[in-house]
Amino acid sequence: MVKKELISRSPLRILEKSTNGGVGKGNIGVIAARKGVGKTACLVHIATDQLFQGKHVIHVSFAQNTNHIVSWYEHIFEEISRRHKLDCTMDVHDDIIKRRVIMNFRQDGVQSEQVQKGIRSMIKEGNFSADLVVVDGYDFSSISAEEFSSYKKLAEELGIEIWFSATLHRDSSFVNGIPSILTPVINQLAIIIMLEPREGHIRLKLVKDHESTLSEDLHLKLDPQILLIAEEA
Repeated sequence: MVKKELISRSPLRILEKSTNGGVGKGNIGVIAARKGVGKTACLVHIATDQLFQGKHVIHVSFAQNTNHIVSWYEHIFEEISRRHKLDCTMDVHDDIIKRRVIMNFRQDGVQSEQVQKGIRSMIKEGNFSADLVVVDGYDFSSISAEEFSSYKKLAEELGIEIWFSATLHRDSSFVNGIPSILTPVINQLAIIIMLEPREGHIRLKLVKDHESTLSEDLHLKLDPQILLIAEEA
């Protein structure tokens, strides 16, 4: 299969159609779930889909070691390539690697200003024309609405879309279907997707779509065996 056909057949086109074209430049999306459910896999699949389209991606991680992040990208790429019998696999792989940057910060003590400064510097001074920024492992429990609004301003300033992951807990509460940990920053978020474990798979549920709050089954799932987003049968 040629890359163009692979892109058009991606299950993420369903996500875009269900969310008025996706997150969009200048906006922020969040994948929310309990630890270990599949947030990173979803973010990496979204990022890899953008890379296939010729776009540039910055992946921000707060993990001590980024080797596992690289492994995620390799695994997702290999699974997509294998399942769709991608032509010129190594050429495509080498091309997308050039358009991906992984940045690492320590979660403890790091300020949002420092993270944003690093992103801005990479784009402006490093001449890396990012289209998408993924922020994996962000601690929403320790940030104010005012501080988080600076990410929205950054997205608007640089014309990028930003995807965050948000970790929920067993006793997490909800307000009108929205995780309470996100309600202080709800006005800064365009899209919120919840990951809900089901028998044999993990369901993606849309709970905020730009100006609308809802509870909509996207008919997409995360396959826990191959860690790819797929269309539900």
